[in-house]
Amino acid sequence: MSRYLVLGATSAIARALAGEWAEREGADLLFAGRDETELQRLASDAGIRYGRPVRALAFDALDYGTHEAFWQSALADGDLDGVILAVGTSGEQEDTERDTEECRRVLEVNLVACASILHTIAPYFARRGTGTLVVISSVAGDRGRRSNYVYGASKAGLTVFLEGLRARLRPRGVRVVTVKPGFVDTRMTFSRGKLPLLAQPEDVAHAVYDAVHRGKDVIYVPWFWGPIMLVIRALPAGIMARLNF
Repeated sequence: MSRYLVLGATSAIARALAGEWAEREGADLLFAGRDETELQRLASDAGIRYGRPVRALAFDALDYGTHEAFWQSALADGDLDGVILAVGTSGEQEDTERDTEECRRVLEVNLVACASILHTIAPYFARRGTGTLVVISSVAGDRGRRSNYVYGASKAGLTVFLEGLRARLRPRGVRVVTVKPGFVDTRMTFSRGKLPLLAQPEDVAHAVYDAVHRGKDVIYVPWFWGPIMLVIRALPAGIMARLNF
């Protein structure tokens, strides 16, 4: 019986991923997030859906001073076999250009806060000699684009952090998996109008679960974003600077 902590559990992708682990390997779940009312509702629903109690635990990613105490609370009911980290915010590029505080907030939520909690939990899994950390990054981190370079920079930083963390933990038997979704039908994309290649969270979660269990370290979902980003990464900087997307 495995047990997973889901950080950012109120997000659609996090809930779908939690469902995959619960349904396909009978994992016990611990939901963590900032909105305690919504968190309790989702935990109750998941408990009924998967036939086992789901514990809810308050977690504010930006309250760095609480990360260690939160982690110890997460371990109070027993060992964890892995973590699904789906903490993030998209922000609006125009807002980040006008407002320095908004720019800082996007960078902090997507990079600094995620790095802080991962830094907190890494020694536990290193000592244990096993575990799987599944972290949501984004295809937006593969190149800087004028339409979302602040968000993209935060995800690029997270991707590089995860690459280094993977190198650190792999010799200890711990897996670090970077998930790079394209456009997914979530609250982040709801206000952006009709987007191309929009995927459903359940389809993304199913593909991620399969890829994790095939031993993949970096996962583009849906799969076609891998070839798409291969082409975009190959574009010369001069061409990228002229593209309005």
